[in-house]
Amino acid sequence: MVIYDHPWAYALACSFRDVIAEVDALRSWSGEARTVLELAAGPAEHAREFARRGVPATALDLSPAMCAYARKQGCGLPLDVVQADMTDFRLSSRFDLVITMLDSTAHLMTLDAFVSYLTCAREHLADGGLAVIEMSHPADRLSDTPRVSAAWSVQENGVSARVRWGEPSDALDPITQVVSEHVTIAVDGGEVIQGVVPYRFWTATELDAAIRLAGGLEIVAQYGDFDAGVPLDSSEAWRMITLLRRTR
Repeated sequence: MVIYDHPWAYALACSFRDVIAEVDALRSWSGEARTVLELAAGPAEHAREFARRGVPATALDLSPAMCAYARKQGCGLPLDVVQADMTDFRLSSRFDLVITMLDSTAHLMTLDAFVSYLTCAREHLADGGLAVIEMSHPADRLSDTPRVSAAWSVQENGVSARVRWGEPSDALDPITQVVSEHVTIAVDGGEVIQGVVPYRFWTATELDAAIRLAGGLEIVAQYGDFDAGVPLDSSEAWRMITLLRRTR
């Protein structure tokens, strides 16, 4: 995918995220995790923030370009970078906290793939460990006014860009629940990066089914934001964040 071959541009496009505050929330929910694994990590912003705080972190991603970028940006930090598929990997360690951020589960196109991902996450959780999955909110697709097209501007380290992630004409296939989103990252005074990214939309009930099929995991909380005071069914909810514990 062209977009993911330009990790610096992807990181710039996502720089509106308050990673520091999000990691604060993740640490609070996990009880000050001592080790962290980020799956489908991309540029590994969250894993790197944990590592900057002295928490040993591992970032796993399928893209060679993303892994190389994360490794370079995390140089000198307690950060390991592993190139692997989030549905099929085996590491020698278990972790207090396993996270999947920025709706990366949308890259899982089938229920079998989702179950395999959850199984791998479970097998890499330490006793008492926590898994956190951040997904898009179901209202993005199921509300009376679908929230599927977004445009924003960002500025990071003196570089500005205009981002368009999804066009109104990008229709969700009602059978596969997959949409091919047209993405444009226009760097001011620089290049324009464009690509088409397939995304699978997952409902809350499908998530619950995948968890049941994977086994050995239970939902302990769900939030609509990184502020735990925003419930999933709130009108202010913009994400579906699920916290899971191992049951065996």
